[in-house]
Amino acid sequence: MMKKGKKTNLEEVEILENEEKHDCNDDCCCGEECHCNEEKTCKCGDECHCNEDKIKDLEEKLAYSKAELINYRKRKDEEVSNMLKYANQDLILELLPIVDNFERAMTLANSENTELKKFLDGFNMLYVSIIDIFKKFGVEEINEKDIPFDPTIHEALLVDENKDKENDTILEVLLKGYKLKGRIIRPAQVKVNKIN
Repeated sequence: MMKKGKKTNLEEVEILENEEKHDCNDDCCCGEECHCNEEKTCKCGDECHCNEDKIKDLEEKLAYSKAELINYRKRKDEEVSNMLKYANQDLILELLPIVDNFERAMTLANSENTELKKFLDGFNMLYVSIIDIFKKFGVEEINEKDIPFDPTIHEALLVDENKDKENDTILEVLLKGYKLKGRIIRPAQVKVNKIN
């Protein structure tokens, strides 16, 4: 009597043997059936060609896999490049409100108070230093007026009517916008001309 474990192993061997057997159902040029697993040539001496189809199929799959791998590497390289290019974006966004406050403080520079002027001169030196650092890292201001409104770089907060200017022209920049290496990180908040 056979043990159950051995019976299972015998069944597995039979399954494997069945998987290895292959009949490509191709006919030789002489009309004989193919026996590609048994012999590589027919009785008439002609070679069996059923493996050529398998080889072509596998070569196509290999080429497809190589192309997929190349595309994957390109995507990953681009993602890493963008991640490194814009790595400072969060830090710059955190500094922008500070720069805005410096700019608001600079508007008081026209004051006649000499002590306040000295204090604001120190503020101005700090402000210029920060702006120089921004320029060094590829940060550009969006601060133009009298140009057409562009929703990709501007955010319209107010609308006014000025018949001396063209419709959809920026009348005033309320809050500067900024770009980091060509990418908009904060749109400029503007007042736009609307003629009714």
